[in-house]
Amino acid sequence: MQLFNMLEGSIAYLNQSEIGEVKRAFVLAEKAHEGQCRASGEPYIVHPVAVARILASMHLDCKSIIVALLHDVIEDTTYTKDDIRQEFDNEIADLVDGVTKLTQIKFNTRAEAQAENFRKMLLAMTKDVRTIIIKLADRMHNMQTVQHLDFVRRRRIARETLDIYAPLARRLGMHHFSLELENYGFSVMHPLRYRILADAMKKVQGNHHDILQEIKTSLQNKMENNNISLKTIEAREKHLYSIYRKMLTKHISFSDITDFYAFRIIVETNDDCYRTLGVVHSIYKPLQAKIKDYIAMPKSNGYQSLHSVMFGPYGVPVEIQIRTPKMDDMANQGVAAHWAYKSGAFPSKSQLQAQKWLKSLIDIQQRSGNSLEFIENVKMDLFPDEVYVFTPKGDIMELPAGATAMDFAYMVHTNVGNRCVAARIDRQLAPLSTVLLNGQTLEIITTETAHPTQAWLNVVVTGKAKSAVRHYLKTQRKSESERLGLMLLKRAFMNFGVDFESCHEENLSALSIELGFESFNDLLEDIGLGNRAAPLVFKHYNGLFNNGNLAMSNEGTADPLTISGTEGMVVHCASCCYPVPGDSISGILDSGEGIVIHSDQCCELDDFKDHDVIPVAWAENVTGEFRVVVQVETVNKRGVLAMLALAISDSKANIEDIDIIKHDKNYSVVNLIIVVTGRTQLAKAIKMLRRVAEVNKVTRLKK
Repeated sequence: MQLFNMLEGSIAYLNQSEIGEVKRAFVLAEKAHEGQCRASGEPYIVHPVAVARILASMHLDCKSIIVALLHDVIEDTTYTKDDIRQEFDNEIADLVDGVTKLTQIKFNTRAEAQAENFRKMLLAMTKDVRTIIIKLADRMHNMQTVQHLDFVRRRRIARETLDIYAPLARRLGMHHFSLELENYGFSVMHPLRYRILADAMKKVQGNHHDILQEIKTSLQNKMENNNISLKTIEAREKHLYSIYRKMLTKHISFSDITDFYAFRIIVETNDDCYRTLGVVHSIYKPLQAKIKDYIAMPKSNGYQSLHSVMFGPYGVPVEIQIRTPKMDDMANQGVAAHWAYKSGAFPSKSQLQAQKWLKSLIDIQQRSGNSLEFIENVKMDLFPDEVYVFTPKGDIMELPAGATAMDFAYMVHTNVGNRCVAARIDRQLAPLSTVLLNGQTLEIITTETAHPTQAWLNVVVTGKAKSAVRHYLKTQRKSESERLGLMLLKRAFMNFGVDFESCHEENLSALSIELGFESFNDLLEDIGLGNRAAPLVFKHYNGLFNNGNLAMSNEGTADPLTISGTEGMVVHCASCCYPVPGDSISGILDSGEGIVIHSDQCCELDDFKDHDVIPVAWAENVTGEFRVVVQVETVNKRGVLAMLALAISDSKANIEDIDIIKHDKNYSVVNLIIVVTGRTQLAKAIKMLRRVAEVNKVTRLKK
């Protein structure tokens, strides 16, 4: 009970009844972990108590402290969630379960297991944000004692901390947690670099002492003369990992980063913050572009403060942060600050902002195909820097740095994103790929016919937008695959003289289950993707329901499949022969891709078996654009490429790529990949190229 006596001193803010509940949880945890030891050799109960004390230092509620004591009970002992529920209540049992890893499920890879555990934790967090606060405290103590683990486990845990837990703490406004986790992770990943930077920082702090004191004194005197209620003014510490990261990303030296002075000023009220900003600007000249008002426009994690950079003594920059005590508490503890979880209490701005972000996690989860994709999308939303833009109605929206107008469209609503075609930025038309800047006003232009394409994934950067685009593409691909699969299966039935429409739904469902699919649509999707040949599916059907008695005549009676150019993602033109409408063509079933269209003259066709080749033909009215390769032999003359590009432009075609095959002082051979609507436009493009005086020969390349 000596450990509990230490904990009891930390939870003196709880009432006696609550302390009694915490003691009961301690007794259960001590009994459950009896005989277990950590890698350090200490009794295991030391760890839950340490996690509970971290949470107690933030004055979290009684149930959070109880869950901290029990957080490893389900994972590492014989106790179950039901045992916890019977001993306490549903809320505590759910919280303990939320921070428990999925140890009972076997995964193919460590990455898959790690991703699924993160997904479980994050989704539990959307129901109760205390889940992640407890998990962060757990990770904090693990990092404090990580030196007792072997080298491989140390580095794996440190990498997880830097990649997920520290950014997650920052995203939730828990700045103090984030900085500590980063420095612990840095010291484990790069111990030598950490020690070198730490020693260098000590020297810098010693050298700067007199100047820091001079700046501090001048600021204090000026604020006193202006009757501003000053709480504290302290030199702000520079954290080693942030210094190291800046050195890497900006390719600058240690002296470039540390050659400035930073202060944090705490004053009584919001009004004092703005008055203080005026005072410090009267002493040192500000850099206009470096003034940021996060009080009027808080960051997405609820952070509020005034920031300014000024020319200080001897021309050295001085950074100032100005905030109230409440803002400072919020900056350090985020969602855990001024904990207001009890019924009837009004949540803080940070907690409201966190709830908004957590709600977006549900959207990402619903549109992600698997855990790895979900974690990838969440990581994109863990960037510390944001841009602030306005809707036409004047509402402020926060997006990560580097976000585009298309990201903004998806932030407004998924349906707006799926139908967007352009944007108006500050009333000027702009492409959706435009990277956003602070203070811009955006309006999204949509049409009913617009829809996401694969290329959109190269435009968006936010997790919500990427998951929405991927979800649409997957849904579209599934729908298109099912339609194509149905066409192929009907054609196979027709070739064998069987009317597909006469088949009973029960038989088709039974066939699907026999072949290992949950539904007939899943079977059609597999056929459409080229993973399963439609004639072989028919033969299986014939064997099941006709006892194989049908005459298996394979004389083609069905018409060729028509290609209209609107089939989407399950019909592709081959990149070896580049067929275009008007060419004689054949289709090849390519596993996982659907049908690949080849020219009948393509030598690749010889490599495929008869059952892989699908008779296809162009529809009368084909839409879309098609790539084709044209080889041009020219005289080597300055500006000839520009002449070729102008000729292609005059034919209303587009150049996608240029490849110079041969080049000497007299002649050049150039391959142009151009995009056309069919043979007519291709013929026009070739005709325009031949009109160029410097062109000797134009040939369409076919493999």
